[in-house]
Amino acid sequence: MTIREELERREHEILATAASKSADSKGRLRPEPEDPIRPSFQRDRDRVIHTKAFRRLKHKTQVFFSPAGDHYRTRLTHTLEVAQIARTIAKVLRLHEELTEAIALGHDLGHTPFGHAGERVLSALVPGGFNHYEQSLRIVDVLENDRHGLNLTWEVRDGIARHSKGKDGLPVGAPAEHRASTIEGQVARVADIIAYVNHDFDDAVRAGVLRPEQLPDGLGKTLGRTSSKRIGTMVSDVVHETLAGGLTEVRMTDEILAATLALRTFLFASVYENEVATAEFAKAEGILGGLWDKVRQRPRDYLDTRTVEGEGLDIAAQDFVAGMTDRYAVSLYEQLFIPKPWVEISGVG
Repeated sequence: MTIREELERREHEILATAASKSADSKGRLRPEPEDPIRPSFQRDRDRVIHTKAFRRLKHKTQVFFSPAGDHYRTRLTHTLEVAQIARTIAKVLRLHEELTEAIALGHDLGHTPFGHAGERVLSALVPGGFNHYEQSLRIVDVLENDRHGLNLTWEVRDGIARHSKGKDGLPVGAPAEHRASTIEGQVARVADIIAYVNHDFDDAVRAGVLRPEQLPDGLGKTLGRTSSKRIGTMVSDVVHETLAGGLTEVRMTDEILAATLALRTFLFASVYENEVATAEFAKAEGILGGLWDKVRQRPRDYLDTRTVEGEGLDIAAQDFVAGMTDRYAVSLYEQLFIPKPWVEISGVG
């Protein structure tokens, strides 16, 4: 018995009946030899961490564009907070922690520069629209590893593809066709909203957009007055309700779910769509629109020729623009659109 087989046997002994098991995976898009040490979901987690797309998340906006302070969240730190919360829930419920973590770490790989403002711009530019979760799946299936993809397991891919809730979506209790097929994928989905409604409020206070006392009184009483208290309340609620439901799906009580959604609504009104907080995004929209037009005019200079030839100019431009970090987008825009000052050549004239 190999080390991997011993670990797979241990999963069946330790994990809950409802948990996913590495040896029972539905497999990969392309068959490949098993690793002698790592079970399949652990291997997937490792592959996601080593991608270029994962590293680029450190320079992509979460809420505040190009923040000057060192302590604002980026898309990368958001992803790490989601993974921590998801793994905490998975451990208590005796679910597969590495599968949960792989989904959480990969869920935002396809996010655009400039946060949700960038996604809105691409949605208007790309024929048929743009969704970051679809782009995340495209990254792991096609774009990484010199267009060979990561060849992840079905369970990780399913969790990445179904993590998104949108402005009005439900983190738990969504129809079966709109939620992950594994309970681990559902944990990653609820961990995403638990993370962002708390750290985005924290960052908004740090930025001076909100004051701590502006948290609606009812939400403070129900969830807690601090980020730590609120996360603890939400996580505990998910754990107890999911256990009470027999691990058939991830659940929350009506009270905590309603308060969580109310906090999200409050953040949309006060932060995500606040004129002060989003003032710079109008400029970001102009940057991405200009870059979209320019790279399509000069595809040989910027776009992947294999994508252009195989899938078309729009898909190639989508991959290029969505993959940019904030600072690369600004730098390229300056290079292409901002005139440089004339430098006199010594000895001429």
